[in-house]
Amino acid sequence: MKYAVIKKEDLNLWFKRLMEKAKFYAPKKKEGLFVFRPIKDVSEICLNYIPTILPPKKYYFPQKEKLLKFNINPFKTSRAINEFEEFILFAVHTCDIAGIQCMDVIFRESPEDPNYLNRKDKMTIIGVECLQYCDEHANCASMGNHVPRGGYDLMMIDIGEKFILHINSEKGEKLVVNLDYIKEASEKDMISLERVREAKKKVFKEEFSSSLSKVYEAFDKHFNSAIWKDVGKRCLACGNCTAVCPTCYCFDTVDEVDLSLNEGMRYRIWNSCQMDDFAKVAGGEDFRKGSDARQRHRYYRKFKYSVDKFNRYFCTGCGRCTRSCMAKIKLVETLNALLKEEAEGASK
Repeated sequence: MKYAVIKKEDLNLWFKRLMEKAKFYAPKKKEGLFVFRPIKDVSEICLNYIPTILPPKKYYFPQKEKLLKFNINPFKTSRAINEFEEFILFAVHTCDIAGIQCMDVIFRESPEDPNYLNRKDKMTIIGVECLQYCDEHANCASMGNHVPRGGYDLMMIDIGEKFILHINSEKGEKLVVNLDYIKEASEKDMISLERVREAKKKVFKEEFSSSLSKVYEAFDKHFNSAIWKDVGKRCLACGNCTAVCPTCYCFDTVDEVDLSLNEGMRYRIWNSCQMDDFAKVAGGEDFRKGSDARQRHRYYRKFKYSVDKFNRYFCTGCGRCTRSCMAKIKLVETLNALLKEEAEGASK
């Protein structure tokens, strides 16, 4: 069974079963916005939502993560985490699934990160496909992440009175088999799916003024563009853009010693290239002095450096950086300005 269907009236039954299987995280409302949180009651779950404040990244790459315990005298260390819980990420947007795929690339690179890989092994991803734009800040169509591109166990698609479930792994199959309210999709259901997908093509349009290949060319040629000066002047160096990004993975390590000054814990905590001291080294030298250099670096990490190294764009199109920016710096606006500069240069 590759495609299954569940009636909307039976969703709550399924949700309750999933909540019994493993720790269950899903989007819920919080003060007019949305967050991924542990779910205690099915009424809390929101299937239609704009991207959450933080991406689900916080569950597989925690904001503050224990690495090891240490003892100074006598000196010894031990792993801080021995057991990893099974958990389900439910109703994940395709842009955030793309973010998980990017993190897979990073943390599987040698040397592999055991904490990330152990969490990923315990994680089940159930996605929900967007059929309308979240809001005006998303650029998922230009990034090709408005449609499912793998990386999930189950994908839910709304076809009216039912959801079609695309089964993409053995983990996903185990969550739908032997349930009398989940059936194999019929030919009629598949026709409905095709109709929904055709309608979706009329909704999502590329947000960038040129193709991604042109975007890459623009980044290749305009490192010293005045656009970065303009963006830097507006930037407040708050770090919001990187804090909410599903593909930012910079971190610092911190040792906390207890009152005995003999025992302690080492943590990994999120860090940001947008912080003033991020690129400072001994002697006070700063490799990226000024907000213009830091903002430029952030954009290059999404649209050039990752392509050069991994053949993958690290912007997923979720729109969180634009949504959270206190200086109203808009990713699509910046990219289109760069593309315009490239087009004007090419025409000369």
